[in-house]
Amino acid sequence: MNFLTIGHRGVMGVEPENTLRSFVAAQEAGLDAIELDLHLSKDGALVVMHDTDVDRTTDGTGPIAEKTLAELRALDAGRGERVPVFEEVLETVHTPLQAEIKDVQAARALAEVMNQRGLAGRVEVSSFHDEAVAEIARLVPGVRTALIASRYGTDIVDRAVKVGAATVCLNIRRLTLEIVERARKADLKIIGWVVNTQDQLRLVRAFGLDGATTDHPDIKRTGRFTA
Repeated sequence: MNFLTIGHRGVMGVEPENTLRSFVAAQEAGLDAIELDLHLSKDGALVVMHDTDVDRTTDGTGPIAEKTLAELRALDAGRGERVPVFEEVLETVHTPLQAEIKDVQAARALAEVMNQRGLAGRVEVSSFHDEAVAEIARLVPGVRTALIASRYGTDIVDRAVKVGAATVCLNIRRLTLEIVERARKADLKIIGWVVNTQDQLRLVRAFGLDGATTDHPDIKRTGRFTA
C-alpha cells in the first residue's frame, strides 16, 4: 500500500506557510500532495491563507473578508512572499493539491475554478464543515472530497459517508482502533495529521493509515524528524 505524504500548507515547518515558496519546497521535496487553505477576499478572490484574519501570518491586521485582493497583495506573508491566489498555485506547482475550504461560499467559488479548468482529477477538496463538502460534491462532478476532524468520535465515519467523502483527515491525538476499523468498513481512506516526529510516524503506521500530513519534508525523504 502506498503511504501518501502531504505537505501541510506547503512545508510550513521550514518555509512561510501557504506561500508559493513553501509549495515549491514541498514539490522539490517530493511530497505526494500539497495541502493549502482557501478564503475569499472582499472582492471574491480565492486567496491562500489559513486563518480568518491576516494577523498571524503577515505584517498586516484584520479579517481577510474585509480586504481586497490588492490590499492582501501589499502584505508580507514571510520572507518577502506575497499572499497567493489559488490560480497562482495551480500554475506554479504540478503536485496534486488538497484544498481546504472553510464554508459553502468558498466551495462555490472553488467549484467555478475547478469546473473551468477541469481540476477534479488534480484537486481533492477538504473541509471541517459537512455542508461545504456536500456543496463542492454537488457542484463539481467527480471531485474527491475529504472530511477533516479535530475532536471527533466514531460519528465521523457516518458524517463522512453522509456527505459522500472518500477520505477522513483525522487529528492523530484522538485516533482509536475502533474509529479506524469503522472507517475501513465504510471503505474510507484515512489521513492522519499532523505527523512531525518519529513516534507520530510509528503511530500512524501502526494504525495502518493511508497517509500523513506533515510540516516537515523529511517524512518523505528519510523518515527522520525534528520534534
